[in-house]
Amino acid sequence: MSNDLKTELRDQIIFIVCFIAVWWIVAKMGIVNPKLFPTPGAIGQAFITAFAKNGMISFVGYSMGLIVRGLVIGIGLAFICSALAVVNRHFYAIYNLIVSIMDLLPGVALLPLVICWVGIGEATIIIIIIHSIIWPMSRSLIDGFRAIPNIYVESGRNIGLRGIRLVTGVYLPAAFASVLSGLRVGWARAWRGLISVEMIFGTTGTGAGIGWYILMRRVNYDIAGVFGALIVIIIIGIIVEYGIFRVLERNTVKKWGMTAQ
Repeated sequence: MSNDLKTELRDQIIFIVCFIAVWWIVAKMGIVNPKLFPTPGAIGQAFITAFAKNGMISFVGYSMGLIVRGLVIGIGLAFICSALAVVNRHFYAIYNLIVSIMDLLPGVALLPLVICWVGIGEATIIIIIIHSIIWPMSRSLIDGFRAIPNIYVESGRNIGLRGIRLVTGVYLPAAFASVLSGLRVGWARAWRGLISVEMIFGTTGTGAGIGWYILMRRVNYDIAGVFGALIVIIIIGIIVEYGIFRVLERNTVKKWGMTAQ
């Protein structure tokens, strides 16, 4: 582990410890109703109970299964459409307009329409996840592709690369930093969209996810349980960021010298 990473980890641990300490002090002072502002100990106990007694593993598994399916479809569509946009100026003009319009629409705002069209079920959640990732991912890809120096593109054409081969052989490697940025933004939006939709209509008939668990804790006035579920969401986000994105970034764009170490 490099010194920079050690310093970053140390600062983060110090911040977390200080944050928990301040939270504990405020909770113990009784300024806020303890039912609304539980102590770190109560939240920790609720976190343990969620897995030990309330089946949190199944909720997490269900939510992760949905988001993986949505992400695979959304990322695939974003790559295909962005590749077409970069090799065909007419498609670019149309698709760029679509991205500019659709990226402004929150997934939750489209939920009533999607429910009317496909009903309440897994398909609805997956559509919202796809909507959440495809537009920011496409925007990052298109902007990254268009920022590539023209000499790279011309060099690829001079060695016979055309169409999809030009995209995979030149555009994608040269714009990989933008690809990672788009994945990060798309994942975050998709994750928020998934939890929001699960909280709105609960179960899908085939299972229930973390959003439904949070909804049930709120209905039961179990605020510590709500915080416990939020910690689960945070942990998943940290695992994805540091276990996937940071590792991928360190072994690609940083290793290639495309970004600062």
